[in-house]
Amino acid sequence: MCDIFGGFGAASASRSVAEAVSASRSVAEAVSGAPDSGILDVAGDASRSAAEAMSGTLQAPSFLGEASLGVLVALALVVALAVGLPRSARGAVRQPIALLLSHLVVLGIDVLLPAASPAHRFVRPLALLLVLASVARSGVLLVLDVVLGRCLSRPLPRIIRDIVQGLALVAVLIAALDAAGVTPGSLLTTSALLTAVIGLSLQETLGNVFAGLAIQLQAPFDVGDWIQFDADPKHIGRVIEINWRATKVITLDDVQIVVPNAMLAKAPISNYTKPQAVARRSVYVAATYSVSPLVVQRIIVDAIHDAFGVVKEPAPSVVTHVFGEYGIEYWVRYYTDQFDKRDRVDGAVRDRIWYALRRAEVEIPYPHRTLEVHEVTEESNARETERRRLERERALRCVDIFRVLSSDEMHRLAELAQRRLYAPGEVIVRQGDESNELYVIEEGEVEVRVHRPGASMTVHLARLGAGKFFGEMALVTGDRRQAQ
Repeated sequence: MCDIFGGFGAASASRSVAEAVSASRSVAEAVSGAPDSGILDVAGDASRSAAEAMSGTLQAPSFLGEASLGVLVALALVVALAVGLPRSARGAVRQPIALLLSHLVVLGIDVLLPAASPAHRFVRPLALLLVLASVARSGVLLVLDVVLGRCLSRPLPRIIRDIVQGLALVAVLIAALDAAGVTPGSLLTTSALLTAVIGLSLQETLGNVFAGLAIQLQAPFDVGDWIQFDADPKHIGRVIEINWRATKVITLDDVQIVVPNAMLAKAPISNYTKPQAVARRSVYVAATYSVSPLVVQRIIVDAIHDAFGVVKEPAPSVVTHVFGEYGIEYWVRYYTDQFDKRDRVDGAVRDRIWYALRRAEVEIPYPHRTLEVHEVTEESNARETERRRLERERALRCVDIFRVLSSDEMHRLAELAQRRLYAPGEVIVRQGDESNELYVIEEGEVEVRVHRPGASMTVHLARLGAGKFFGEMALVTGDRRQAQ
């Protein structure tokens, strides 16, 4: 009886529900017959609102679960970053932590909002954007600073870091827009004119970015190098930063110059730090014509070899540069490993040169015009000619074959003789030359060499000093020179 009664009750209940549904249909049909009535629209809106509210209520636990998973991943990356980074670089963890905390705040706001609130459409994509940004920032730092930082010998350039970070943030933004129901491609194709304007406005910026990438790949200079990027000597400085747009250089005057990367990519760059840290410097100094170049060069080299900032290897050197109006100009070349103190090094070298030349009583001439009036007479010319003849005659009397000459003959020979000055290593006569000259050595030494037919080396015969002579055979017989 109980089972039959229960079944009857259930059947009755189902009939009541069916009648209620039928009644509701009748009411709906009756209402629909009244064209001016808004009862049906209100009922429809209410039903849709209820459906959306129920859908939001059903989706909220799913969203919270995904958000919790994102928080755990972001927190794990932050912890790994804090452990892997050195103590001096742990300040970089603050940004991922700030993004994660912002995500939690936005997530709390989403929980407090009513289930049917339309604000969920904006709050939840924002929360997703913040947590993905935290994950991306932590991941980039973990890969670049922890993993690659331990594998590479030097840190990655800043421009590479910025580009990687930028790409990661763009990917995060695209994911957030997609979650919000916005297709990123639709934003770029809405206006061809807007795209053209943006492209033209970014032309110079993109040029600097690609030039910066080329500089990083070719590495013509690094941070800390001393470079010059134009002809102005004031534009020599130490590179302190290479970023995506420009390179920063600081000069000796502590002036910071920001040079666009596109300009550096086109300019000839002088790097004073590569291929080695030792750079050559030069100063120029003049000395009087009255002192031979060999003496002046020896004085200068001895004076600067231990000057401030001058390295011993490569050794300093001096060459005769210009025969000027007021003296001989010498090119002094030396090397220094303190390019940042080059002005002080150059000054110390000049000081040493001045003191050394002053001790040796070698005059440093300067541009000037001196008008001297000398009265030249036949008597003064005759005295000067006689003085020079007597000097040559004294040198000629050292030659044995001339001792048989009379005074008049020696006098005549001295008048025809000429005084010649030769540099060290210079060849006076060559073997095989035709000549009828005899040489008497007044000062210095002469080395006599001969090349034997069939021999690969030159044979050293003798070394002649002051008072000696050579070339007598060519003078007497007119034969070709037998030695050099």
